[in-house]
Amino acid sequence: MEASHISALQAKHAGLDARIKAEVSRPMPDAVLVATLKKQKLRLKEEMRPR
Repeated sequence: MEASHISALQAKHAGLDARIKAEVSRPMPDAVLVATLKKQKLRLKEEMRPR
């Protein structure tokens, strides 16, 4: 996989992580949104995994 593609995936992964942390820190976090973001983050992690 190209280094630039991996870098882009890592940036997206970090962005999702930040969004999850921000949502969880709210007084009334949206559980559905958190679950969706976590699933997206997991898909990105699996895509970054070498084959």
